[in-house]
Amino acid sequence: MSPKYPQVTVHLTDLDGNAFAILARCRRAAEIAHLSPDQIDQFLTEATEGDYDHLLQTAMRWFEIT
Repeated sequence: MSPKYPQVTVHLTDLDGNAFAILARCRRAAEIAHLSPDQIDQFLTEATEGDYDHLLQTAMRWFEIT
């Protein structure tokens, strides 16, 4: 299954399990790709509705993760 926004690439390999860093990196990548503030807020809301695994799964559903 391809991500919702495959044009947004987020590099997470060096973050070592820091949820706040993952959120920040996803947000920044979305801003660089010119997603709207509403789209970014929707991602952040969905990503923070659960635990760490939910955050990672949401990031993978939304963006291209490397």
